[in-house]
Amino acid sequence: MKWFWILLYNLIFYPVLFVFALFGSLFDKKIRKGMIGRISTVGEIKKYFKNRSINKIIYWFHSSSYGEYLQIEPVIRGVKEIEPETIILLSFSSPSGYDQVEAENIDCKIYLPFDFPWTIYRVFQIVNPRKMIFASYDIWPNWIWIGARNKIHTNVIAARIKDHSNKTKPVFRNIYRSIYGSMASIYTVTEKDHIRIRSLVGSGASTIIRVLGDPRYDQVKTHADDYTRERVESLLDREKRLVTGSMHSEDEQIILKPLISYMLENNDLKVLWVPHEPSVSQIKRLIKLFQRSGLSVGVIGSKNNLTISDEQLVIVSVVGILSKLYWQAQVAYVGGGFSTGIHNVMEPAIARLPVIFGPKYHHAHEAEELLESGGGFCVKTGEEFIGYLSRILSSRDRLTEASYSATNVIHRNIGSSTRIVRGLIRD
Repeated sequence: MKWFWILLYNLIFYPVLFVFALFGSLFDKKIRKGMIGRISTVGEIKKYFKNRSINKIIYWFHSSSYGEYLQIEPVIRGVKEIEPETIILLSFSSPSGYDQVEAENIDCKIYLPFDFPWTIYRVFQIVNPRKMIFASYDIWPNWIWIGARNKIHTNVIAARIKDHSNKTKPVFRNIYRSIYGSMASIYTVTEKDHIRIRSLVGSGASTIIRVLGDPRYDQVKTHADDYTRERVESLLDREKRLVTGSMHSEDEQIILKPLISYMLENNDLKVLWVPHEPSVSQIKRLIKLFQRSGLSVGVIGSKNNLTISDEQLVIVSVVGILSKLYWQAQVAYVGGGFSTGIHNVMEPAIARLPVIFGPKYHHAHEAEELLESGGGFCVKTGEEFIGYLSRILSSRDRLTEASYSATNVIHRNIGSSTRIVRGLIRD
């Protein structure tokens, strides 16, 4: 049965996906950049390993984008601490990861080569990793199947299967069983994920499955410690400010008008508006929109100056500083929950902020924990958003209670990266 899915994937599904990607690259700059990067990857691997010892231990880590890289960053750091001579090969699917990541622990950075069998066999002739580790979701079948045939230990960390996932449904279940059942080891986030994945791979698979948590908690805590070593300001001593982080147009449609009305009625509330992918035209549009509404507007346009001006609404036109800006606020709204799924809710939580977000959050275990603990609030309408915002900010007790609950979610989940590093070395 496994061979049926391998043939179906290689003869129909992946070729169709490849054609769609080629077509999409004609119109989308990010897709085009990723495709061009993949074309040159085999040559880059060959060039890097040409004059290096083939006897060195190689760990190949893969993440889809920058967000998933943050998940494996503490694991890479831990592997390097224990085995400093190890070569770390890091691959990405998206330019957002490839372009943003520069770290001393990474020896070779590439785009993941195309998922064609002949490409993968060619790559494995050049490089023979001891382990190939995938972050969470971006798992490409041929790398798993061919890796297993070549006796390469393939692993996925922070693995999750959501409620009502396609992976558990008829037909899809059989496809994913052939993939997950071919892995050497799988490290899940929760016990519930462990049970679902164990059921998915079946009793006949030799896959090692362990509950080891999500290393993003460690990454967020480490970065927060580095930044906040001298920032001990109490939440209640901060300015009464809301950060709307990683905002999509769909978030804007839901909360923008109610928020403007609320700000006009409550002049003491200040807002940092942070678009997900800011552009010059978008920033100009937002400035005009907020000014026409009667609000004073400022702009943060530099990564090197985190001083927030005194205008009631300040727009952030650069990327890469959001996690630090959370420390200058009392509450956060995290975008993406009305479109592709919420972005990082750990960063505001470690900054001691209650976190509000939209209904598409089920891919994020940390969001579920925030809701359960009382540190997170899910909204489906602009009215609900204003209701939660008003209740949180109108009571010092409610604010501090929600703040403590949010931060506690991070602290009680710390330690996963150490467990994963031990697992990778042991299994």
